[in-house]
Amino acid sequence: MYQWRKFDFFEEKKTKIPDEIEGEIQCCSSGRGRIVLGLQDGTVSLLDRGLQLQYSFPAHSSSVLFLQQLKQRNCLVTVGEDEQMPPQQAAAFLKVFDLDKRQEEGSSASRPECVQILRIFTNQFPEAKITSFSVFEEAPPIIFIALGLDNGCIYCIQGDIARERIKRFKLEVDSAKSGKTHSAVTGLGFQVDGQAFQLFAVTPSSVSLFNLQTQTPTGKILDEIGSETASVAMSDRSELIIGRHEAVYFYEVDGRGPCWAFEGEKKFLGWFRGYLLCVIADQRTGKNTFNIYDLKNRLIAHSIAVQEVSHMLCEWGNIVLIMADKSALFIVEKDMESKLDMLFKKNLYTVAINLVQSQQADAVATAEVLRKYGDHLYSKQNYDEAMAQYIHTIGHLEPSYVIQKFLDAQRIYNLTNYLEKLHEKGLASKDHTTLLLNCYTKLKDVEKLNLFIKSEDGVGEHKFDVETAIRVCRAANYHEHAMYVAKKSGRHEWYLKILLEDLDRYDEALQYINSLEPSQAGVTVKEYGKILLEHKPKETIQILMRLCTEEGEPAKRGSSSGTFLSMLPSPVDFLNIFVHHPQSLMEFLEKYTNKVKDSPAQVEIHNTLLELYLSHDLDFPSLSQTGNTENGNLRADRGSRAGATSRAKSNGRMNSDAANEEKDRQERHQKGLLLLKSAWPSDQEQPLYDVDLAIILCEMNSFKAGLLFLYEKLKLYKEVIACYMQAHDHEGLIACCQRLGNSGKGGDPSLWADVLKYFGELGEDCSKEVKEVLTYIERDDILPPIIVVQTLSRNPCLTLSVIKDYIAQKLEQESKLIEEDRIAIEKYQEETSAMRKEIQDLRTNARIFQLSKCTACTFTLDLPAVHFMCMHSFHQRCLGDNEKECPECAPEYRAVLEKKRNLEQNSKDQDLFFQQVKTSKDGFSVIAEYFGKGIISKTSKGPAESLTPTNDYSNGNF
Repeated sequence: MYQWRKFDFFEEKKTKIPDEIEGEIQCCSSGRGRIVLGLQDGTVSLLDRGLQLQYSFPAHSSSVLFLQQLKQRNCLVTVGEDEQMPPQQAAAFLKVFDLDKRQEEGSSASRPECVQILRIFTNQFPEAKITSFSVFEEAPPIIFIALGLDNGCIYCIQGDIARERIKRFKLEVDSAKSGKTHSAVTGLGFQVDGQAFQLFAVTPSSVSLFNLQTQTPTGKILDEIGSETASVAMSDRSELIIGRHEAVYFYEVDGRGPCWAFEGEKKFLGWFRGYLLCVIADQRTGKNTFNIYDLKNRLIAHSIAVQEVSHMLCEWGNIVLIMADKSALFIVEKDMESKLDMLFKKNLYTVAINLVQSQQADAVATAEVLRKYGDHLYSKQNYDEAMAQYIHTIGHLEPSYVIQKFLDAQRIYNLTNYLEKLHEKGLASKDHTTLLLNCYTKLKDVEKLNLFIKSEDGVGEHKFDVETAIRVCRAANYHEHAMYVAKKSGRHEWYLKILLEDLDRYDEALQYINSLEPSQAGVTVKEYGKILLEHKPKETIQILMRLCTEEGEPAKRGSSSGTFLSMLPSPVDFLNIFVHHPQSLMEFLEKYTNKVKDSPAQVEIHNTLLELYLSHDLDFPSLSQTGNTENGNLRADRGSRAGATSRAKSNGRMNSDAANEEKDRQERHQKGLLLLKSAWPSDQEQPLYDVDLAIILCEMNSFKAGLLFLYEKLKLYKEVIACYMQAHDHEGLIACCQRLGNSGKGGDPSLWADVLKYFGELGEDCSKEVKEVLTYIERDDILPPIIVVQTLSRNPCLTLSVIKDYIAQKLEQESKLIEEDRIAIEKYQEETSAMRKEIQDLRTNARIFQLSKCTACTFTLDLPAVHFMCMHSFHQRCLGDNEKECPECAPEYRAVLEKKRNLEQNSKDQDLFFQQVKTSKDGFSVIAEYFGKGIISKTSKGPAESLTPTNDYSNGNF
């Protein structure tokens, strides 16, 4: 023990007990921010933190032997002697004082209320000298009091003493049972561990342990050697500490534990914050020494020579020593920073590290000590040991602090070790990963690189930044390592980037894409499809077909193919990778449309195919290569005699290529026309492509067949014939009008008028075509002859013979119509004259009714009878209630009135009038009809009103 280092981790502060306290101090206790002293005259005094007297009160009439300040309640338990009758005899009592309740005694003093007084010795518990005392606070208000006696017995009192709800029992140590002498109980200590509740008892000849949890407490001897003095204490781990002359012993529930050979008589033992407190008397010099031992770090934290100590306490975070002369010594622990500064000045870094770890300092403080130790070792060029300390600071010390030191010192091995530990703890950044991999590559330590990259838990737990590792390995040409990391971490884009851009392993890249999940494969193809198409077009198209149609996985198809297809990638998503490969795009889309008939992206796919089919040129690699070769040959042979021959051959190749290109264009146009027709079935109103886009593509690429089909489907017949006119295809123009201008089949007859106008403005001889057109115009009576003559007169190349037959036939037809109209006019004039004469006769002459039979029943007419002006006669009984109109003529008359009423209403419907004019072949005939019916004339209602009195004549009864 003499090798233990001594330090001044504590400092002393001297003071003294107040002069108001007189008499010898028998016992003391601390707790709840005060020190309680028990005096020989029975007085109890309470001192504050400055050792100033708060108040005193007489607890016992004779003396105070023991006292204990409770921690959980503000109560004080005392054991003392009180004088009894007969005089000069004293008996031991246990008292409980409630320090929160004060009783006034006179004007200047007060005392706490004594809530209970117990007589310790009774008939069942014989009187003996009390040698030790201990109190254990259970759940309030239950306490457990143990009194050790000089006869080897322990009196126990348990319960609520204030309410006297207690039980008493006695424990006997084995030495007392065997009849040995000097078996006084010199020390007591409670041990609580979970449900276990036990009591240590120390006598000069033994150390015993009693189990208080059982109904009948049982005891066992832990050691045959005890302690004759009261140098007994309990540690914070409920270990019993006994001080003997040769050493200090620790006891646990299962026996003796460690011992520490501190020589000298142990007058007092204590435990404070993990420190062992000892007051040791040196018998040779007669001096007392107070030592504070740090058993964990094996050092003496403080040592001081003291006078004779009477009591030792711990309160307010300090150690308080009360001397026999009533002086006091406060021993205060220095703060951690002061202790560490003291150790750093002596370069005792290992002691400092052990100190902060033993006192459970925070990790930051520990790391700071380790850093200083590492700096100290680094300054002595002990790089390996310094790095060992720096490694312990990982997580608390900025890594750049360490890295910078070892970059300067060029200690790449130590730096590698530090970076490895940094990655193991998952605290490395991208820069740290880059630096570590650069260290490996500079050292060319492939084995460590493999261990770092290919360790089972490296990538899985992401102990390094994956992208950084891939980037560094790739830059250092460690492609296999970069590929391993990319594959293990699922960074497919990096794996393929290395395969395609660095290693040119296209087949392997295609196999890898095939092995991926469809969603992942789709992402990678979008990114690297351009490169794959350039080198492996057929294989790339196969992969795209698998992704877009899920070939080979029919089990995934559900009952609804539309729902299944909507979950797959669309070919439209991959169009961008074909930007330089239109031929491959066309092949891919053709394969897709042949296999999938109901794709959700049909419109977009057909639009793209139409653009490819109808485009004038595709980028054929063979053509560009041929052109380059041709130019090279021309330059090389320009000065040679065979230059003309080479140019001729080159021109031959160009002609051949142009012919092949034209043939391919025609094939594509045929495909385009077939697509236009197949994607617009006759039973659908809208096609499976964008009509406007299709028309624009056809116009841009001069695709006449497509335009004609689209215009005809859209019923834009005038645009159809305009295409023929623009191409001067007269035969096709007339055939088109024959098909589209037939009104009986839903055509537009006005197309013939446009065709006639076209020939009239053509400016060349087209007599044959004009005669054919006039045949159809005459058949359907489309135009008046005057319009035909005016239209054809604009063409100077046409003669009158062209329209001679047409005009003759028209004049003959007009003559027949005029004659028919003349006959009809004469007929109407005669009928009108007859009607007027009859009206005049009715107005001026009488009527003679000569009918002898009833028109209704055909019986002989008898009175009463009714005669109508229409010369019909009826029995009055046959007419019934309707005597005002003739039953025979009334329906016809009402029909005429209804027709007239309708005509008058129609005269107000202007929309109907103009519609009839517009849709009629001869609009003038419609207007004439309206005038003839009097709908739009200004005739008054006079004639109509003049006809109404006709019924007045019918009202006459004969």
